[in-house]
Amino acid sequence: MRLTDHTDYSLRTLLYVAVYPDELVHVQSVADAFDIPKNHLVKIVQKLGQLGFLHTVRGRSGGIRLGRPPERIGLGEVVRAMEPDFALVECFHQGDNGCVITSACNLRGVLGEALRAYFEVLDRYTLADLLGKPTVLRRLLGDAVAAAIPVAQIKVKQRAGDA
Repeated sequence: MRLTDHTDYSLRTLLYVAVYPDELVHVQSVADAFDIPKNHLVKIVQKLGQLGFLHTVRGRSGGIRLGRPPERIGLGEVVRAMEPDFALVECFHQGDNGCVITSACNLRGVLGEALRAYFEVLDRYTLADLLGKPTVLRRLLGDAVAAAIPVAQIKVKQRAGDA
C-alpha cells in the first residue's frame, strides 16, 4: 500500500499546523519546511479547508489553522478523504476488471481483508497522536513560521447580523 504524495503532503500539513496551535500558519512556511511546491500545496490546503480539517483566513495577513481539535481529526478519515481510490489491483475495479482469473482467484479477498486491517489501525489514531513531542517537532521544522500571526491578534470582521 502506498499513499499518494497528495495524501502524504496533507498529513504533513495538518501535523505542521497542529504544532503551532496558537498561530495562523502561512502556506509558504509549510512548503519551505517540507520542500513542497507552494502551488501544489495551495490545492491541498484548499481541499483540506473544504473538508473542514483546516480553517483558512484569506488576505495579506491570512493563513491556516486546524479546523477542529487534533483529537478530532482521525488519520483514517484524512486518508480516505484525500486518496483518489483504494483499488489495489485490477480485480478491485467493478466496471472494468479485465483479469481472466478473478472468478477463481482469492487475491481480491485477501487484499480486501488487508485493506480493512490497514484502516482499522489508522482509525485508532488521530492527529493528536502524531504530536508526540511538539517542541521537538517545532525545532525539527526549524521554526519556519516565524512570520506567522498569533491567532489572538487577528481581528475578525463581523458580518451584518453577527452581533
